Amino acid sequence: MLEFHALLDVTDCHWESINSQPNYWYEGRCPQTAELLRLPRTRMSEELARGLMQYLAAAGAYDREGKMYGILLVEMPSGEQGILKAFSGLLNGCSIVEGWVPPIPGRDRVAFEEGRTLTQLEVMKQELIALNQLPQRQEYEGLIREFEVQMQVLSDRHRNSKLQREEKRQLLCQTLTAETLEIALEQLNQESRLEKIERRQLKRQRDETLQPLKQLIEAADRRMRALKQQRKELSRELQTQMHAAYTLMNFLGKSISISSLMPTNSIPTGTGDCCAPKLLHYAAVHNLKPLAMAEFWWGPPSGDKIQGEFYGACGDRCQPLMGFLLSGLDQNPLVSNNINEGFTGGLEAQPLLPTNHHIYCGTGILPVAGGLEAQPLLPTNHHIYCGTGILPVAGGLEAQPLLPTNHHISCGTGILPVTEMLPIIYEDKWLIAVNKPFGLLSVPGRYFETQDSVFSRLRNLLPDSFNLTVVHRLDWETSGILLLARDKETSIQVRQQFAKKQVHKVYEAVLSGTVKIDAGTIDLPLWGDPENRPCQQVNWECGKPSVTRFQVMAREGICDRVEFLPLTGRTHQLRVHAADVRGLGIPILGDRLYGCPDAAKRLHLHARELSFEHPQLGERLYLQAETPF
Repeated sequence: MLEFHALLDVTDCHWESINSQPNYWYEGRCPQTAELLRLPRTRMSEELARGLMQYLAAAGAYDREGKMYGILLVEMPSGEQGILKAFSGLLNGCSIVEGWVPPIPGRDRVAFEEGRTLTQLEVMKQELIALNQLPQRQEYEGLIREFEVQMQVLSDRHRNSKLQREEKRQLLCQTLTAETLEIALEQLNQESRLEKIERRQLKRQRDETLQPLKQLIEAADRRMRALKQQRKELSRELQTQMHAAYTLMNFLGKSISISSLMPTNSIPTGTGDCCAPKLLHYAAVHNLKPLAMAEFWWGPPSGDKIQGEFYGACGDRCQPLMGFLLSGLDQNPLVSNNINEGFTGGLEAQPLLPTNHHIYCGTGILPVAGGLEAQPLLPTNHHIYCGTGILPVAGGLEAQPLLPTNHHISCGTGILPVTEMLPIIYEDKWLIAVNKPFGLLSVPGRYFETQDSVFSRLRNLLPDSFNLTVVHRLDWETSGILLLARDKETSIQVRQQFAKKQVHKVYEAVLSGTVKIDAGTIDLPLWGDPENRPCQQVNWECGKPSVTRFQVMAREGICDRVEFLPLTGRTHQLRVHAADVRGLGIPILGDRLYGCPDAAKRLHLHARELSFEHPQLGERLYLQAETPF
């Protein structure tokens, strides 16, 4: 049974008065013909999306986690127009929610293999942990320290004895002669030989004591290297299977796996879970003709995502799929405004989710009836099935449930996807530095969608990650060098260097315009804007001192390439110092949060260089990551 969101029930706009010119194009080239295919985001689709925003705001439960939402204006074979709606990833932990377009099918086909592989990976991880925490390792380290102390004591005693013998030799040479002198000197030489024997005996005792432990530890290390390689291969194989199982359909009726559309071994985590692919795939499967689409962010801000703002297809996950998904879609003139003139009534009186309907498998297309004030967020007395095997927590949530009561919500497995290792710039037993890509958090956020981060990936993939800490942070949109410490002492010492401004940092950026001077220093105190988090602003009364040196590297047409040397480390310091009129007055390219008008695919800011004193080795460490733009 196909449920449908009728346009009359969604928002109170008079469509005849709306300009249907596009504000944005979803586009891609057909894989077969290379024809440029396009689907617009029109004012009409934006108004429909704003109607959904009103519903989300009224419902309340949708404000707790930030995510992308989308609507697709479609036409049925009968000519009736309506909308589909979708969310990215999971909604309150669920992949299938009544009234919303379901996820792209396929993961269930590898569910058994996924579970088996994840079990194997967990067994390997536990073995790696056990091998890394062998009691013999601590015993070995303790014995080494003991022997080092004994050797030092022995060396100090022998050094003093040698000095005393030298003094005796000089005195004997002055007071004795002939055979008597020879006998006295031989006694001193014998003392020297005995000390050498004593030193060799201590070394032999040390080696005999440590050798069995050393052999055991070396065998454990060999096993760990083999397990890490097996783990890497298993993870890669599982990812390949999962992406091969995700199957998309286009408007030619052709189906293909995601892995066939993306470059080998470069498919980002979450590909296929965004709104646009879900909406277009669902429309193709159900013979619905897309007319216009709009995607927006709702919930707490994240990176450059601001609640209520519209965004285009993400460059790494969605854009590579667009050409295939739009194939077979007629490239007709923009959507017609022939909507019933008698349309009245607002969303506040017409919820998107009905009551008393039997909805099958989350079709995501629903008729609307009744008033929101009388209707719950999700219909009552519906059963939506899932396979998590996890029972809801009893108690404590009666007053504020994440979803309405009396519903069985269909969820995914609840298992985070296996993630790929990050590019490692430097690694030793105390530190690890990675080249963080843009669009990845330094540390996990509060919600399910923001769990993927540098820290969580390393914690998941490294066996010795229990004491891992992020020494400093980079913005979600910023790429470049991120430093982590593997033990508490090292973390404290490196953090102290950051606090004392003993760490040299160099960033490279492309501005969205040109500056008049070639170099200088920006000194503007920054303060978090409590009304517009996470934005920072210049505040001379409450702001913290924030100083940045800059140097123009190159003039690249209408944009300048700039090198930033932050002398302090405030949140968004470089971004505000670039954008504020009292600084450079030019936002960094792609920085929508601070007023960049250009629709760049990313924030053009990269942490290129980092140098500091290694707290354990006592040497200056110089790290560098090539700028990717």
